[in-house]
Amino acid sequence: MAIDNILTILDDYGYDPYIENFWSEINRNGYLLARVVAEYKQIYKVITTEGEYLARITGKHIFDATDRECYPAVGDWVAISDCYGEKAIITEILPRMTILKKKNASMRERYGGKKEAQIIATNIDTAFIIESTDRDFSLNRFERYLVQIKDGGIKPAIVLNKTDLISEIELGKKVGQIKKRFKDVDVVPTSTVARTGLTELTTYIKKGKTYCFVGSSGVGKSSLINRLLNESRIKTNEVGETTGRGKHTTTTREMYLLKNGGLIIDNPGSREVGLTGSIDGIEDVFNEITNLSNRCRYGNCTHIHEPGCAVLQAIKDGLLDEEKYDNYLRLKKEAEYYKMSGLEKREKDRKFGQFIKNATDQLKKSK
Repeated sequence: MAIDNILTILDDYGYDPYIENFWSEINRNGYLLARVVAEYKQIYKVITTEGEYLARITGKHIFDATDRECYPAVGDWVAISDCYGEKAIITEILPRMTILKKKNASMRERYGGKKEAQIIATNIDTAFIIESTDRDFSLNRFERYLVQIKDGGIKPAIVLNKTDLISEIELGKKVGQIKKRFKDVDVVPTSTVARTGLTELTTYIKKGKTYCFVGSSGVGKSSLINRLLNESRIKTNEVGETTGRGKHTTTTREMYLLKNGGLIIDNPGSREVGLTGSIDGIEDVFNEITNLSNRCRYGNCTHIHEPGCAVLQAIKDGLLDEEKYDNYLRLKKEAEYYKMSGLEKREKDRKFGQFIKNATDQLKKSK
């Protein structure tokens, strides 16, 4: 099939020169180009020039896979074959432009097993961090999401939802806190109840670009997408009255095509934002601390107790937010811990347990 014909049909789904460079080679084998628009259990819904298919990966692909990143994800461009009826086989995953992933806190990994990152979505242009103005609001959680997003090479933006729950004065304070902490990140206040901010959010979304909604359960991700679609395509639930926590309404990852041509990926909510082992996203989000560290006396300064530490001096002089500094240390420690092998983690935990025991024994003797 001619490249021009593919472009005419699939440009709404993000087909661009980046994909064309890789597809021009694969296309010689007679495969069909497709984009993964939904992920179910071992089945993927894909969109092609000939319609939609439910596709599976081959047994060989499963056998050769070394980790979860070897499997398709929503947003992937793939080559498919053996199209029969509504079914097809995914034969190859095209190289990803960007990838959004988080730590997979499975029981196997918690107890020293193989570390695997869970892919949220791929080939994303902008990721919207959705938080509500109620109990979910947390600058530290924003920072966690920003590290994930920047680590994947994706542009972040913040949507502060459910603004109808607070006064204009309170809203102004929260938006001011966000802009002070994250100076280079766009902020869009919205309310699906009052229908405010939706026009601004729609204007932000461009034809042929892919956007991903991330955030905790109950912050209103699905409700926002329903408003953008002008129809109730996604089931939504109310936040629990007793706990104030959201319910996991969205159970699958799925891509939606808006009338203006933009693409939105909805994701199941997550109460924990686990980081993978890369430090790049942390250094990007905390670039203020990264720049200060270049002026520290020691090259391997931990910014905790060393003399001549420019970071500690900046806190002392009131030039660096102490809460931001504390979150930086937590996230960096978490990322470094994730990179350890299972054996290293167990040894670290053993030493910490021994330290607690010794400290307790000393306390008893002193009494």
